[in-house]
Amino acid sequence: MTTKAAPYDVAEFLETPEEMAAYLDACIEVADGDAAFIAKALGDIARAKGMTQIARETGLSRESLYKALSGDRSPNFDTVLKVASALGIKLSASPVEAV
Repeated sequence: MTTKAAPYDVAEFLETPEEMAAYLDACIEVADGDAAFIAKALGDIARAKGMTQIARETGLSRESLYKALSGDRSPNFDTVLKVASALGIKLSASPVEAV
Protein backbone atom coordinates (compact mmCIF):
# COMPACT_ATOMS: atom_id res chain seq x y z
CA MET A 1 0.00 0.00 0.00
CA THR A 2 1.40 3.37 -1.03
CA THR A 3 0.80 6.54 0.92
CA LYS A 4 0.13 9.58 -1.22
CA ALA A 5 1.05 13.02 0.02
CA ALA A 6 -0.21 16.31 -1.31
CA PRO A 7 1.20 19.78 -0.74
CA TYR A 8 -0.30 21.52 2.28
CA ASP A 9 -0.98 25.24 2.16
CA VAL A 10 -2.14 26.65 5.48
CA ALA A 11 -3.50 29.73 3.69
CA GLU A 12 -6.30 27.57 2.29
CA PHE A 13 -7.54 26.83 5.82
CA LEU A 14 -7.28 30.25 7.53
CA GLU A 15 -10.78 31.61 7.18
CA THR A 16 -11.67 33.71 10.21
CA PRO A 17 -9.81 36.53 11.98
CA GLU A 18 -9.68 34.34 15.08
CA GLU A 19 -8.00 31.50 13.17
CA MET A 20 -5.52 33.92 11.62
CA ALA A 21 -4.63 35.45 14.98
CA ALA A 22 -4.31 32.03 16.63
CA TYR A 23 -2.04 30.82 13.81
CA LEU A 24 0.22 33.87 14.13
CA ASP A 25 0.28 33.52 17.91
CA ALA A 26 1.30 29.85 17.62
CA CYS A 27 4.01 30.72 15.10
CA ILE A 28 5.41 33.45 17.35
CA GLU A 29 5.43 30.97 20.23
CA VAL A 30 7.57 28.43 18.36
CA ALA A 31 9.68 30.88 16.31
CA ASP A 32 12.35 31.23 19.01
CA GLY A 33 13.25 34.69 17.77
CA ASP A 34 13.32 33.78 14.07
CA ALA A 35 11.88 36.90 12.43
CA ALA A 36 11.82 35.29 8.98
CA PHE A 37 9.62 32.48 10.35
CA ILE A 38 7.17 35.03 11.72
CA ALA A 39 7.26 36.93 8.42
CA LYS A 40 6.38 33.68 6.62
CA ALA A 41 3.39 33.24 8.95
CA LEU A 42 2.25 36.78 8.14
CA GLY A 43 2.66 35.90 4.47
CA ASP A 44 0.48 32.81 4.90
CA ILE A 45 -2.23 34.94 6.49
CA ALA A 46 -1.90 37.64 3.83
CA ARG A 47 -2.33 35.03 1.09
CA ALA A 48 -5.40 33.68 2.89
CA LYS A 49 -6.92 37.15 2.97
CA GLY A 50 -5.76 38.14 -0.51
CA MET A 51 -2.36 39.60 -1.28
CA THR A 52 -3.80 42.19 -3.67
CA GLN A 53 -6.04 43.57 -0.93
CA ILE A 54 -3.18 43.64 1.58
CA ALA A 55 -0.93 45.40 -0.95
CA ARG A 56 -3.60 48.02 -1.54
CA GLU A 57 -4.13 48.60 2.19
CA THR A 58 -0.41 48.80 3.03
CA GLY A 59 0.61 50.88 0.02
CA LEU A 60 3.24 48.27 -0.85
CA SER A 61 3.46 46.36 -4.12
CA ARG A 62 2.39 42.71 -4.23
CA GLU A 63 5.89 41.77 -5.37
CA SER A 64 7.56 43.48 -2.42
CA LEU A 65 5.07 41.86 -0.04
CA TYR A 66 5.74 38.40 -1.46
CA LYS A 67 9.49 38.98 -1.04
CA ALA A 68 9.21 40.46 2.46
CA LEU A 69 6.85 37.73 3.68
CA SER A 70 8.46 34.76 1.94
CA GLY A 71 10.39 33.58 4.99
CA ASP A 72 13.68 33.94 3.12
CA ARG A 73 14.57 37.13 4.97
CA SER A 74 13.48 39.32 7.84
CA PRO A 75 11.28 42.24 6.75
CA ASN A 76 11.54 45.74 8.15
CA PHE A 77 9.47 46.20 11.28
CA ASP A 78 7.42 48.94 9.64
CA THR A 79 6.39 46.39 7.00
CA VAL A 80 5.35 43.97 9.73
CA LEU A 81 3.26 46.67 11.40
CA LYS A 82 1.61 47.71 8.13
CA VAL A 83 0.76 44.11 7.23
CA ALA A 84 -0.56 43.30 10.71
CA SER A 85 -2.78 46.38 10.59
CA ALA A 86 -4.06 45.50 7.09
CA LEU A 87 -4.79 41.97 8.31
CA GLY A 88 -6.77 43.31 11.27
CA ILE A 89 -4.36 41.67 13.70
CA LYS A 90 -3.30 43.48 16.86
CA LEU A 91 0.21 42.75 18.07
CA SER A 92 0.63 42.70 21.84
CA ALA A 93 3.26 41.93 24.43
CA SER A 94 3.27 39.95 27.63
CA PRO A 95 5.98 39.17 30.16
CA VAL A 96 7.99 35.99 29.73
CA GLU A 97 7.10 33.45 32.38
CA ALA A 98 9.90 32.68 34.82
CA VAL A 99 11.36 29.23 34.34
